[in-house]
Amino acid sequence: MHIHPPVQAASRQRGFTLVELVVVLVIVALVMGLVATSLSRSISGAEQRQAARKIVAALSYTRTQAILKKDEMRFEVNVDERSYLAPGRKSVQLPEGIEIQLTTARSEMMSDQVGGIRFFPDGGSTGGRVDLSVNDRLYVVNVAWLTGEASLEMPEG
Repeated sequence: MHIHPPVQAASRQRGFTLVELVVVLVIVALVMGLVATSLSRSISGAEQRQAARKIVAALSYTRTQAILKKDEMRFEVNVDERSYLAPGRKSVQLPEGIEIQLTTARSEMMSDQVGGIRFFPDGGSTGGRVDLSVNDRLYVVNVAWLTGEASLEMPEG
């Protein structure tokens, strides 16, 4: 003999409804999105800082080459391609999301998107400024025209 449980008992099984599961999944997705955004911002901040330091090093290298070779040397920036080039080296592409801006003497602009900073055998330069920006953070690399020295200004905080 086989006995079936009452119909009411079968419909009262313990567990989660589909709506409850969907709500939990939406909450988890939102939290993961916030965590991913937070991590990506901190990574780009570190990448931006590293990129700014590399530009300072490339500018210093260009100045040193001008002094050693007793010839004018040019550090070049391509705003469109988000890249820069020191003499005798390969072009460096900036990480995704980092924007570059060049402020330099009008005579050093090859086009609207490409310009440079020229260094002279005495160590001086045409001077200029390279800005790297990500979201609301701005790193400024200044090149003094008299001494040709490059310095980095980092955002506060």
